Amino acid sequence: MDASPRPIGRIPVQDVQPIVDGGALPTTSVVDEPFEISATVFREGHDAVNATLVLTDPDGAETALPMTCTNPGLDHWVRTVEAPTEGRWTFRVEGWSDPYGTWEHDATIKVHAGVDTELMLEEGARVLERALREVDHTDADRTTLEQAVTTLRDTDQDALARLHGGTDEAVAEVMHRAPLRDSVSPSPTYLWLVERERALTGAWYEIFPRSEGAHVDPATGKWVSGTFRTAAKRLPAIAAMGFDVVYLTPVHPIGEVNRKGPNNTLTAGPDDPGSPYAIGSKDGGHDALHPDLGDWDDFDFFVAQAKANGLEVALDIALQCAPDHPWVTEHPEWFTTRADGTIAFAENPPKKYQDIYPLNFDNDPEGIDAEMRRVIQVWIDHGVKIFRVDNPHTKPVEFWQWLIDDVAADHPDVIWLAEAFTRPAMMHTLAKIGFQQSYTYYAWRNDAKELREYAESLATESAHYMRPSFWPTTHDILTPYMQFGGPTAWKLRAALAATLVPTYGIYAGYELQEHVARPGAEEQIDNEKYEYKNRHWEDYEPSGPKYGESLAPYLTKLNAIRRDHPSLGLLRNLRFHEADDDQLLVFSKRRGDDTIIVVANCDPHSTRESWIHLDPEELGLQPGEGFIAHDLITDAEWHWGEHNWVRLGVDAEPIHIVHVRRF
Repeated sequence: MDASPRPIGRIPVQDVQPIVDGGALPTTSVVDEPFEISATVFREGHDAVNATLVLTDPDGAETALPMTCTNPGLDHWVRTVEAPTEGRWTFRVEGWSDPYGTWEHDATIKVHAGVDTELMLEEGARVLERALREVDHTDADRTTLEQAVTTLRDTDQDALARLHGGTDEAVAEVMHRAPLRDSVSPSPTYLWLVERERALTGAWYEIFPRSEGAHVDPATGKWVSGTFRTAAKRLPAIAAMGFDVVYLTPVHPIGEVNRKGPNNTLTAGPDDPGSPYAIGSKDGGHDALHPDLGDWDDFDFFVAQAKANGLEVALDIALQCAPDHPWVTEHPEWFTTRADGTIAFAENPPKKYQDIYPLNFDNDPEGIDAEMRRVIQVWIDHGVKIFRVDNPHTKPVEFWQWLIDDVAADHPDVIWLAEAFTRPAMMHTLAKIGFQQSYTYYAWRNDAKELREYAESLATESAHYMRPSFWPTTHDILTPYMQFGGPTAWKLRAALAATLVPTYGIYAGYELQEHVARPGAEEQIDNEKYEYKNRHWEDYEPSGPKYGESLAPYLTKLNAIRRDHPSLGLLRNLRFHEADDDQLLVFSKRRGDDTIIVVANCDPHSTRESWIHLDPEELGLQPGEGFIAHDLITDAEWHWGEHNWVRLGVDAEPIHIVHVRRF
């Protein structure tokens, strides 16, 4: 292996950003998502230097784009780009010596000072003649340059008029668009993966299919499981709330050995359904359906109904096994055998998961890889293109990189969400090697300061490879903030999740503010993981007796705001503003002519009044320019400027979502 350093190049190009792990892994974006590519480009002496960004599309076609130096003192060059198509792109930055820029700078000074006037004008004519010979131009641009050459040599005109003929705006534009470049020095070529929009933006809604339609049989007093057919009846309501993805917890057979009972008890009754995360029984494993839910025709019907309602289906993939999973007897080598001959349970000491065996990916990795790839293909063949992966951080990263790449080779539209509440290094690495989205620490970031710091890091430091998904609650998470924050907390956390980042998720029952925790745990009591739940959705419909208690209209409004305002579909455009009260969070997002300002009181227990201070430049406004602030939650309108008084809290709305309209 050659360990010699890479040549620096005649025109040094350094610190190209954004790249991932030195360019070993791809920078990511979605179609039409703008982001900035930057580099440090410089040279010796005083001659002009310039930079070009070169994009190569998946078919190999190159596009050269001029870059702009935003800080000459630091030689910082930038260009905002967006890709019109999906696929594997590349980019590089080329530094080059700029003969026209050097001449234009020197000639302007010298001719005005009367120094070497004729010489400078002739040198300018020769530079433009080189450009005519060496660079491809349109007929109109050639005419512009030819006229400039003629003017520079026209001794019937005064020197300043001749100089202007070679430096006017039309000539400069031609030379900017199609420059004459010397000593071109390219950076390395960097990978850029462009994916479909859903990889960045979407509103998810999670259900346990067995609960949708579950009921107690009045004749027997026993629970009857919901099915794919009954769950499909819930889809129109989910779609009507404006969600894009319906996410299903595991739908496979559930183990009978060591089955968990209600509230995670170790003893299950004969009619307890068990945890769907304890996968596998005599009825099959990860490639099978729980018989209570229906057969493949029923599953296909559910997927088709979801599509008819404008929803994609996401499926939970949990690569772990119940003790009676077929793999345990067919492939005992795929598990860890302890000194006493037993198979090791899943553990997170002191916790032990007696209903789950973890796979050991170091035993027969080729066999495990092939089987996992086969299982994923089963679900793809039945219309699933999004996978929420349970605890991916407990499996080898190299396995995920291989699996995601192998799937993408045939199905580049498949999206993977990592449920990895773990150390930052692992979360970030899973994102770098292919997981398009990641769960985050959002549920535990509650006050304005920590929310700002966390969201800023997600929108800047890691945005070129990690796309966050914000969930206020999940079937595993019910924080004290949500247990004790009351209705204000439930509205606020949904609204912040929906506006801070492009992808967020809601777990079924959020509308009903299910806030009671199991003693000693930060999760719901009577948890749906271990039992059926009939939420009696019919009671919360407009004609139902409990309609006013549901947050469904509020979630519907949030999703409508997201769809109507494209600025909320981006991550890297997040900008924060200031407030005098330290519990007020103020941020904005702008995309084209669409600008949204969000002001939130992060304290769910009080009403707060404060001045907020907006940066007009970030809003696309001039200093001192006022605007109409249209609150999309209440439909109120105010005249706002840079400094505004707000009142938010328990006896008012906890959040303003403001659309900026010019007078």
